[in-house]
Amino acid sequence: MKRRMNIDEAEPRIYKAMAVADKQWAEFELDRRLQELIRIRVSQINGCGYCIDYHTKDAIALGETTQRLFALATWWETPFFTEEEQTILQLATELTRIADHGVSDKTYENALRLLGKQKLAQVIFVTTTINSWNRIAIAMHLVAGED
Repeated sequence: MKRRMNIDEAEPRIYKAMAVADKQWAEFELDRRLQELIRIRVSQINGCGYCIDYHTKDAIALGETTQRLFALATWWETPFFTEEEQTILQLATELTRIADHGVSDKTYENALRLLGKQKLAQVIFVTTTINSWNRIAIAMHLVAGED
């Protein structure tokens, strides 16, 4: 795969805007390891190898286990994720595939019940932001392992 233009050089304000979003993630009450699981799972759905590589390294540095990372692609088939994590991963999946069926009432209501409004809003924001990063990385053919 041939890397395309450097979007940051072409229009630096794009990365500046995305950096503001990234800064917000760090200030959320939502567990950092869980944020990384969201980023990895969304990147798996979107097929963004660059972001999968980047965020699995971050997740491991935060103490995430390789077993859970390997199982993340089929999280619903394993006993490795808590009810809260499963709910968040379901919500992230539906948000990422929003054109298919939207976000179901069942998923939304379950997430609201388990997470409360603030945490639910944070999950939506993390999911939305990583989807944007995926689209930038895929469009520009960013290559995993290259920074």
